[in-house]
Amino acid sequence: MGPLLPRSPRRGGPGLGGALLGAALLGGVLLAVRADPDPHRDGAEPCRACRGLADSFIRGLERTEHEGFGGGNTAWEEEKLSKYQHSETRLLEVLEGVCAPSDFACHQLLERSEEHVEQWWFHEQQQHPDFFQWLCVDKLMLCCPPGTYGPDCRSCAGGPRQPCSGNGRCDGDGTRRGTGLCVCSPGYGGPFCAECGDGYYEASRNKSHLVCAECYQACGRCTGPEDSSCLRCKRGWVLHEHRCIDIDECGTEMAHCRANQYCVNTEGSYECRDCSTACIGCMGAGPARCKKCNKGYWRDGAKCLDVDECASAEEPVCTGVQEVCENTEGSYRCVCAQGHVRRDGQCVEDKPPGMA
Repeated sequence: MGPLLPRSPRRGGPGLGGALLGAALLGGVLLAVRADPDPHRDGAEPCRACRGLADSFIRGLERTEHEGFGGGNTAWEEEKLSKYQHSETRLLEVLEGVCAPSDFACHQLLERSEEHVEQWWFHEQQQHPDFFQWLCVDKLMLCCPPGTYGPDCRSCAGGPRQPCSGNGRCDGDGTRRGTGLCVCSPGYGGPFCAECGDGYYEASRNKSHLVCAECYQACGRCTGPEDSSCLRCKRGWVLHEHRCIDIDECGTEMAHCRANQYCVNTEGSYECRDCSTACIGCMGAGPARCKKCNKGYWRDGAKCLDVDECASAEEPVCTGVQEVCENTEGSYRCVCAQGHVRRDGQCVEDKPPGMA
């Protein structure tokens, strides 16, 4: 089979390049051509880009499967469909829709792949029906078969048939990148994700599957879901007869709160909360738990109460004309008397503009 159309002059030799460029122009988009078609330059992950191209190509095949077929069963229609199925016309129709007009990385990759696409279409698709495997794995070598990774497509941890024991993902699985190490799903651990992680126990296991379930909330390791099945406790609890008992950090040196805060114990931990504004240091919430009263407060029995500076002062604390004292929590402020407003630092009668 001869070439569909001459390839663009810069590449030389037969191929689909001219057809692809023509199809793009028909769609109203002129594709920019770079000297280096390497998809790494575009920042796209090469295997993902190739898989996207292959998936789009297969969708194009499905879309054009019965193109021009009236649905009858005449020998003429069957012969027409048979010729169309493997024709240049159908291939070009598929290729026109493979890449979105703005997807430059896809167009680059398609240009790079055109010889392989043509070879598969006319010579290899019967023997190699998996287009993705043919193009992305075998020819362009951008991807690996499932369960393998890296430049040489080595087996993932746990083997290619069930990487990471089915309880995680292999780093780089199916690509020419990655480490092949397992990244375990929550609840699973070990180099092959074949054991239960911290806070989980073995609920069931057979030769091929492991199911890990969550321990009681305080248990770091356990044999079952009950609070009495703990083997080790999480931080903030202490083990006692297979149960994890909460540690009251507030009664130990484990709690570290700032000077004007107090400690509140919580399940497995503690919180530091701010003292009342009435306090300088405190042992709990509210003005009755102060170690010392703050400025502007006075002690009445166990409580630190606000000092009313306006009422307790022997001499007026607000001395400006038409100023009055207003008590606030822990202090006071000078405000203008009723019917007056402050202008330029002075309290003046509040009159509409222009009135004497």
